[in-house]
Amino acid sequence: MHVEIIETPAGDPNDIKALLPHREPFLFVDAILAADTNRIVARHVFREDAFFFQGHFPRYPVVPGVILIETMAQAGGAGLRKLGLLGGDALFFLASVDKVKFRRQVRPGEALRVEIENLKVSPQMIKQSGKAYVGEDLAAQAEWLCVVRRTHDK
Repeated sequence: MHVEIIETPAGDPNDIKALLPHREPFLFVDAILAADTNRIVARHVFREDAFFFQGHFPRYPVVPGVILIETMAQAGGAGLRKLGLLGGDALFFLASVDKVKFRRQVRPGEALRVEIENLKVSPQMIKQSGKAYVGEDLAAQAEWLCVVRRTHDK
């Protein structure tokens, strides 16, 4: 099996924007640190001015759990696109999320490292699992399924 390791400079938004259709304020990947056909590692720093901190919770802001799941899914898709396993016209949509556990709160200014395992990748679907860390502390984990659609599909 061919294994390709890719390292990109941390915080290069132009590179990530070429990999994902998401844009601010809903872009939650800063860099793909490594990727091969089995595993993807990515990074995102939750800035203190992120839109959701204003209301979740104003006196004790934490990243919502659904945003942590979205961050892992975006990282998984970006890594697959970086490897050339998703074409440039492919969009991927969450279809199911399973085995979700939140272990640690993620606060403003903290860097999240996500480690994604590719369980199954096909032209129609992506099955991945992931873990999200702040430092060495496990913050969240989940499995998810995304359906893949092409922009030319109806």
